[in-house]
Amino acid sequence: MAKVTFREERCKGCKLCINACPKKIVIIKEDVLNAKGYHPAGVSDPEKCIGCAFCATVCPDCVITVER
Repeated sequence: MAKVTFREERCKGCKLCINACPKKIVIIKEDVLNAKGYHPAGVSDPEKCIGCAFCATVCPDCVITVER
């Protein structure tokens, strides 16, 4: 099973990772604000992650780590 983590304190909520995810499990956490005032990205259902790392590849701020 893959493990995906987001460094929420650095995420600016650009939503590029949302469009890149083939399983459509990456979301913007509307109920969370980081120190910079952005809603960070996260995963709605970690069990469905296939470890493709498309989200990490498109992230301009390198806030996503995918482990297989």
